[in-house]
Amino acid sequence: MADLRINLAGIKSPNPFWLASAPPTNSGYQVQRAFEAGWGGAVWKTLGDPILNVSSRFAAVSFNGQKVAGFNNIELITDRPLEVNLKEIYETKKRFPNHAIIASLMVEPKQEKWHEIVKRVEDVGVDGLELNFGCPHGMAERGMGSASGQVPELVEKQTYWVKEVAQTPVIVKLTPNITDITVTAEAAVQGGADAISMINTINSLAGVDIDTWNTIPHVAGKGAHGGYCGPAVKPIALNMVAECARNPRINVPISGIGGISNWKDTVEYLLMGATGVQICTAAMHHGFRIVEDMIEGLSNYLDEKGIASLDGIIGKSVERYSDWGNLDLNYKIVARINNDVCINCNKCHIACEDTSHQCIDMLKDGNGNGYLKVREEDCVGCNLCSIVCPVDGAIDMVELQSEQPPMTWNERQAAIGSVQSCEVDIIK
Repeated sequence: MADLRINLAGIKSPNPFWLASAPPTNSGYQVQRAFEAGWGGAVWKTLGDPILNVSSRFAAVSFNGQKVAGFNNIELITDRPLEVNLKEIYETKKRFPNHAIIASLMVEPKQEKWHEIVKRVEDVGVDGLELNFGCPHGMAERGMGSASGQVPELVEKQTYWVKEVAQTPVIVKLTPNITDITVTAEAAVQGGADAISMINTINSLAGVDIDTWNTIPHVAGKGAHGGYCGPAVKPIALNMVAECARNPRINVPISGIGGISNWKDTVEYLLMGATGVQICTAAMHHGFRIVEDMIEGLSNYLDEKGIASLDGIIGKSVERYSDWGNLDLNYKIVARINNDVCINCNKCHIACEDTSHQCIDMLKDGNGNGYLKVREEDCVGCNLCSIVCPVDGAIDMVELQSEQPPMTWNERQAAIGSVQSCEVDIIK
């Protein structure tokens, strides 16, 4: 059986599945239930000065019959006294010494505030700290959360303040509400971060009730932007993890967060450079027991691949992730329709004719039966037909042998520049 243990910047846990700092980790009761279910670690719901929450707080976006495709919340950090949380952290760590407990922290950007809370939290035996520079609502209006996380100088400075006194590994949680997350990730590394985690939630408005005209959710008829998470944000989060993983200046482990719902999602994050993952929405949707399927699925995957531990897959796809200018312009794939499987719904023809390259013909055979065929010389390999096709195996995307050697845009531009330079020399 594959070894699922991880070591993220010195924080060890029996598997890579951690609960993210969120409602599921609001109390010792919940975290202990999670550990009993099999979760390897938990990032305690963010600690800081006492706050007041509102009612209502959550909203969900459903799509095409899928409940909770996206999740929105306007809940803030813990509203329970710090002393109560610290007592429960201590009790939970004592009961589950081999599970990772990380304290998520958020205070004003003042050195003495960070020093004080770090010392108090580490006194109860946490395995690490996670600095919440990502919360986009409520706390940001108070100069914390993403208000700090969007300013590289503040990320670096506050990380440095924490590292001045911290005795445990420090993870910096980054906001996605920024143009380039690698800028703040580099700032965290410059400040001494032992690891980074991403992404926190994305600024969002879940919807508007077209009957009442109230926002969703609303508080006595008033709404506010919240944080968006769940399966819908996974492509955004995965890209940000990949961008940081391939950046040589961000040379610390990554804890991946965002839309992870099953073991397959976990494998994708690990391949793109994450050492472990944090999960929230899926647990809120289905309960803590989902981790059983995640552990079993990940273990079976590694066994089938003949891989002994997670080290065998972490970061293995990073080198395959690059910039558009490095892609081979001469690589060619085309669509081929398997008419033994095709049900002649014509969705591929409609999509290609109306919105793509008009290369799928509607033909008739000798018996007058209609069928579809791709004109491969006109197909650009955009994948749209295979994407809209409702039947597995009806359309294959097939690689063609290119008559031209591989050439990227960057190589092409360099070659053009070289020719132009030679022409100038000849003229001279």
